[in-house]
Amino acid sequence: MMIMWALPAGFLLGFLDFVWIKYVPFPLADLGNSLGTWAVAAFLLTYLRRWRMPVAVTGAVVCLVVAVPSYYLAAALIQNDDWSNLYNTVALLWMGFGVVAGVVFGAGGVLARTDGLLRLPALALPAAVLFAESVVELLRPESEPAFAAVTAALGLLVTVLLVRGWRERALVLLWSVPLTAAGWVMLTVAGFR
Repeated sequence: MMIMWALPAGFLLGFLDFVWIKYVPFPLADLGNSLGTWAVAAFLLTYLRRWRMPVAVTGAVVCLVVAVPSYYLAAALIQNDDWSNLYNTVALLWMGFGVVAGVVFGAGGVLARTDGLLRLPALALPAAVLFAESVVELLRPESEPAFAAVTAALGLLVTVLLVRGWRERALVLLWSVPLTAAGWVMLTVAGFR
């Protein structure tokens, strides 16, 4: 059952992501190249499908790994990019990042809808990854402040939409601060700067 959701979700994420980049104006177009939006997509897939942990993590990984060649398929069909991009070293590297993000955000989607100590930090993951991406963008020499503002606003929006009540939203945003710092460190170490 999970494959029936994860495969099409991954295909659509990658393919429509490229279409978004190609035809939507800046700074919204840059959301297509945002690793934060892909991570949030994996989170939402597991949060909304209500799978148990092993199935959710597998589904999120499948979604993100399938999205990579789907993205390059769209690029080949729409702007005649090289077909080898579907499986070259860069694609494999992105698929590896998809595995890591799928594990973290797939598990986060499950924990966010369970009672317990990890619920609020898990709910903070989508905002934190978008905020971390905003910080990375602002610290680049060729910074795009408009894109950083869009990802930060999206982090706030996803929190408002996922979390009920202003008190709980405030707690989730408070949790997003250390998670943003951790995310920034991980993105920096991984070379996203």
